[in-house]
Amino acid sequence: MPRGSSRTNISAGSFEAFLQGWLRRQEEFLNELTTAQNTLDESSQNVMRHLISRVLVHYQEFFEEKSRMSHRNVFYMFSPAWFTPIEKSFLWIAGFKPGLEFSLVMNSVNDLSENQVERLNRLRVETMVEEKDLMDKLAKIQESVAAPPLMGLTQQLEIEQLRDGEIIEVNEEIEILRTAVENVVTDEDRLRTKTADSVMGILSPFLSLKFLAAAAQLQLRVRMVGTQREEERRHQTDTWNGW
Repeated sequence: MPRGSSRTNISAGSFEAFLQGWLRRQEEFLNELTTAQNTLDESSQNVMRHLISRVLVHYQEFFEEKSRMSHRNVFYMFSPAWFTPIEKSFLWIAGFKPGLEFSLVMNSVNDLSENQVERLNRLRVETMVEEKDLMDKLAKIQESVAAPPLMGLTQQLEIEQLRDGEIIEVNEEIEILRTAVENVVTDEDRLRTKTADSVMGILSPFLSLKFLAAAAQLQLRVRMVGTQREEERRHQTDTWNGW
């Protein structure tokens, strides 16, 4: 089997279709999380843990599909066509910055104990160190092969992989870069999930519900605003073209 053929099964279009369905389920989970906050109390620990577990499985499905898309062409993930410009402004190494999770906690959970705040602050510092390490690693990868900006490599890799409908060998330098960058993206997704797990390990189940609801609200809100602005922009463009 020619190198790269295993990556042809997952396309940008199929990932976008997956994302649309995933976001619909995200809305459903947000409704469940909001209802749980309003109807459950600390005595309903098992019910809350079950809901949290289901939400985490939902996120795991996203990261697994994203991993398959990254293996197809990791450079897509740095400026994905399925995101609006506003959503892209939140991207950091092909996803949200792990440190954003601490802002979500501080803004959505107003009844943290002194011990929880102290532990969260220590975790924030540790996460910042790991973020910097990954940024340094990514910078060194680009410098080592004198690579152009990552977002500009998407089309180049696609052209290398597919020519006249057939898989061909990709440029060796681009393939080395692709593999190295994919490893960094994988490490960064691990940091995202590890940080979220550590945050919820500090919070009680009830506070974890608030944290997860805040994360879902932010993502869906940014998506909605970005989509609305893109629709307004297209409408304005159509209006000008009609004159």
